[in-house]
Amino acid sequence: MEAVVENRVSGIVVIVLTVLTGMVLSVVPVPHSVPAELGFVRPDWVAMVLVYWILALPHRLGLISAWCIGIVMDILLGSLIGQHALSYVAIAYIVANLYQRLRMFSVWQQAAVLFAILGVNHLINFWVESIFGLNEWSMWYLLPAVSGALLWPWVFLMLRFLRRKFRVT
Repeated sequence: MEAVVENRVSGIVVIVLTVLTGMVLSVVPVPHSVPAELGFVRPDWVAMVLVYWILALPHRLGLISAWCIGIVMDILLGSLIGQHALSYVAIAYIVANLYQRLRMFSVWQQAAVLFAILGVNHLINFWVESIFGLNEWSMWYLLPAVSGALLWPWVFLMLRFLRRKFRVT
C-alpha cells in the first residue's frame, strides 16, 4: 500500500514538473541574435505537454486540470483571464474523447492530428483576442501549430521516457 502511495505522489511530481517546464519554455525570451519573426514559430509547449498527459493518463488529467493550467498560463503571459483556460479545456475535451483512437496512431500520425488540435487552440486564442480588439488576423498566427506538430515526436518520446522511468500511472 505504501509503495502505491509513493508511486502516485512521484507521478504527480513528474506531471507537475513537466507542465512547469512547458511554462518556462513558453516565457523564455527569444535571444536578440535571432530574427524577431522566429518568435512566431514558438510552439505552445504547455498545450503539447497537456495533450501528452491526457493521451497517456486520461484518468489523471482532464478538463479541470486543463482549466487550472490555463489560468496559470493566463497569469504568466499576462493575457486575458480565461483565454488559455478556454482553449486548453477545448483541446483537453478533444483529446479525452479521442485518446483511444490517438493511441493507435503512429507518432507521425499523432503529429498530424496534433497540428489540427493546436490549430484549434490558437484559433480560440485568436477569437478571444479579436473579440476584445487585441489582435488582427495573420497567417503567422498558425505557425506555432506547425512547429508543435513537427516537434511532437520528440516531445512524445521524451515524456514517454520520463513516464516509464518514474513509473507514472
